[in-house]
Amino acid sequence: MSIPTRYSTTPPPVYDISLTDDQQDQFLSALRWTPKLVIQIISAVAIVLFWLMPTSMEPEARTTLAVFAAAIWFWIFSSVPDTYVALVAVSAVVLLDIISVEAMFAPLGHDTTWLLIGAFILSTAITTSGLAHRAAVALTVGVSSPRALVHLLTFATVLTAFAVPATSGRAALILPVIITIASVVPAWLRRVLAIGLPSVVLFSAVATLIGAGAHLITNQVLAGNGFGEISFTRWIVLGFPYALIVSHLAAELIYLTFSTAEQRREQLSITRRKLTRDHPLSKRMQRSEVMALSILATAILLWFTENLHGIPPALVAILAALLASSPAIGITDFASAIKKVPWNLLLFMAATVALAQALTQSGAARALANMAFGNLPGWLYIIVVILVSTAAHLVIQSRSARSAVLIPIIIATAPAAGVNPVAAAFISTAAAGFCHTLPASAKPLTIFRGEDDNPRFTNQELLRASATLAPMFIVVTLLFAFFVWPALGLPLFNS
Repeated sequence: MSIPTRYSTTPPPVYDISLTDDQQDQFLSALRWTPKLVIQIISAVAIVLFWLMPTSMEPEARTTLAVFAAAIWFWIFSSVPDTYVALVAVSAVVLLDIISVEAMFAPLGHDTTWLLIGAFILSTAITTSGLAHRAAVALTVGVSSPRALVHLLTFATVLTAFAVPATSGRAALILPVIITIASVVPAWLRRVLAIGLPSVVLFSAVATLIGAGAHLITNQVLAGNGFGEISFTRWIVLGFPYALIVSHLAAELIYLTFSTAEQRREQLSITRRKLTRDHPLSKRMQRSEVMALSILATAILLWFTENLHGIPPALVAILAALLASSPAIGITDFASAIKKVPWNLLLFMAATVALAQALTQSGAARALANMAFGNLPGWLYIIVVILVSTAAHLVIQSRSARSAVLIPIIIATAPAAGVNPVAAAFISTAAAGFCHTLPASAKPLTIFRGEDDNPRFTNQELLRASATLAPMFIVVTLLFAFFVWPALGLPLFNS
């Protein structure tokens, strides 16, 4: 059967696919060899070669390490969302039969995941009620000393770790309050607050178990490897004193670094009228504020007294969230509150915990740990853990991803160095709280920096702050690791 010939009076369109001079320049600049591109290519080739070349490592361990390294490569060099990368990586290790499907899904049902869900709904109710704005006004009205203002706001920011989970949530809660206060203080003090308070948010996260998603990852990895979890109350006992000291030292250093002696002698004039000019505030607390404060105080009390009543912290958080979002109380709408839960973060946590379990089960964590740490004495091992955990933000921006990478390795190597794995994991998690070098290093810094065309602080100022804070942070962490935390019942070395 022949195909009939078709005729057309319209000639086919002609497409011009040639590039303009500007397009050619853009194309060539994209192909230009830069140090970053070279590192990307070399590291990608190294991962492929590691997977293909024969080694003494077990096949499962080698495959898991290759998948893990590929995930880290995408976290560092690509614009692919971190959660997507983590889900692909953990799906790969399941398909390769390194861990079971049940192990992949188990972290989503862990009580710490439900603790975070309840805490996020509760924090939405607190934000909606306007309680934070009233507290800020009550705290700052009448303060005349710039130093006193900085430390009052620092202390209040530390306390938010008990009410609002995750550092980005706390930064979002505090920023509107700081914008209001910034309208009544001089420009130099606005810069101090813009750099200092997100730093306090990051440093004080370790005060509570819900302070950062990385803490829940650490706890789940500890539990998955047969070590006892650090309870909610125990975490506060260990983390709160450290968070308080580091936060106030950081606030003081930033205050001194970004001000002159003459500026520090200035007197402030902060009145209720000035603070409520653009944000009206009733003289008496509203019903929603009273209810939010009551529910929050009750939840915190129950968290602290778990040993007396036996109600798990996760159940307390869920009950508090249900009360705050119930139609009878009406602080917030449940449908609206549930939408504000960062499901992306929860999925990322679950995927990274499962990936960490694959590292441990396959033997990859121990093999990698032996290559990284060797046979270090215990005291030197702790110093290396603190330094590596502190510097890890330069490579891996996500705090949760840093814990997913470091904690399995640390747990695997700590016993060989004579170090308590639980202590080493907690120390690493605390040290990973330093992420101040660039605005992209942490979400609170990005939130507080603002728009590129009118930033509240520059990258150079943030680098200066980072260089000032890093030595203090490392020294304080070392002192707590070797002296304070053992005195609080967290032994550093195995007996």
